[in-house]
Amino acid sequence: MRRKAKEMSALEVKNLKPQEYNRYYAVGGVTGLCIQVTPSGAKSWVLRYTVPTDKGESQKRRHLGLGSYPTVTLTQARESARTIKEKMREGIDPVEQRQKAKRALKAAAAKRLTFREAAKLCHAKHAEEFKNAKHIAQWIKSLETYAFPTLGNLPVAEIDTPEVLAALKPIWNKKPDTADRVRQRISAVFDWAIASKVRKTNNPALWAGCLKPLLASPGKVKKKKQEGNRHYAALPVAEVPRLITDLAAREAISAKALIFAILTAGRSGEIRGAKWDEFDFEERVWRLTAERMKADKVHTVPLSDAAIAILDSLPKDHPSGFVFPSVRGLELSDMAVSKMLKDAHMADKRKGGQGYWDPVQNSVATPHGTARSSFKEWSRQNGRYPDEWSELALAHVNSDQTRAAYARGELLEERRGMMQEWGEYCFRRSIVG
Repeated sequence: MRRKAKEMSALEVKNLKPQEYNRYYAVGGVTGLCIQVTPSGAKSWVLRYTVPTDKGESQKRRHLGLGSYPTVTLTQARESARTIKEKMREGIDPVEQRQKAKRALKAAAAKRLTFREAAKLCHAKHAEEFKNAKHIAQWIKSLETYAFPTLGNLPVAEIDTPEVLAALKPIWNKKPDTADRVRQRISAVFDWAIASKVRKTNNPALWAGCLKPLLASPGKVKKKKQEGNRHYAALPVAEVPRLITDLAAREAISAKALIFAILTAGRSGEIRGAKWDEFDFEERVWRLTAERMKADKVHTVPLSDAAIAILDSLPKDHPSGFVFPSVRGLELSDMAVSKMLKDAHMADKRKGGQGYWDPVQNSVATPHGTARSSFKEWSRQNGRYPDEWSELALAHVNSDQTRAAYARGELLEERRGMMQEWGEYCFRRSIVG
């Protein structure tokens, strides 16, 4: 028969000294109640007991923590131990009961997990799979903009297809590319929730079987939208040198950025985000990485004398590294470039001129249209350069075999002559200052 432990007093418990290893002292009063003393002197209460194994033998030893000393006093530890022992006589294993309670709490927490919280956890898990920091930011930003207002505060375990549909419908026909990406990202959040055991039901954002019967095909919506879209307003080719003369007389960084965009047939974001380390002045080229391009492909731009002159007119020691920094030292805004062209238009009108107008679109020319469409029209009118050359200059995705064959070699030297002639045409009425 096991010897019954002597009941310790509160003072005896207090005076227990640390040893070189963990020690368990039976404090008496309740069978199995011990106080553990670590080498550092920390003390905690432990109830030690055994439960039957699967074979029915009392061999499985349990250690159940009852709290730290002196937060939990000797009297309180004995009371807790007696309560637990009473439950054990009723056939309740306290360790299993605790584990069951933890599982219940975990399940309750999972049920309360919102779509917003799940999306952030999913995003953190998969961030390393993205190609670059821009895509990492875009992934969660698109959900913040288009999904969170509808789904953000809803429990991710309870959302169904109607709620997903409510989030997507406002942008499905207006922004088909964005809407389809958002749907895929919403679907990824539900996949994560299912794999994490937070959600038990099927993914309500799947296209097949869920949303396909309820929404138009994103490909068909995009095609219809493209067919209905008007082109960006562009300045007639004959008017481009006049605009360049006007802009060259202005000191604003936005004017120089717009000139450079026209000379390189570049997109606004490519120009505004340009940094000095992208330029090779010895080779006279501008090399843009894939992540800087709309088509996610590396693009090399041969620089004309006029383009080099614009770059030479700019300070190269700005801390931001931007070629065309804003007044605050940040990336120049798209609005600043657009406003420059509108201001030039209004100023020309006030002087009795015709402004910078697209007669086809019947509206003020835009930077995008003038930099790209006007260049494309000039190359057609010129007649000396194959269409594929101007397509490469515009960094358009090449779909057919002929253009793909041209694209593999980039035709850099051939395009160099084309861009040089375009620069000479643009500046035939002005000199860069």
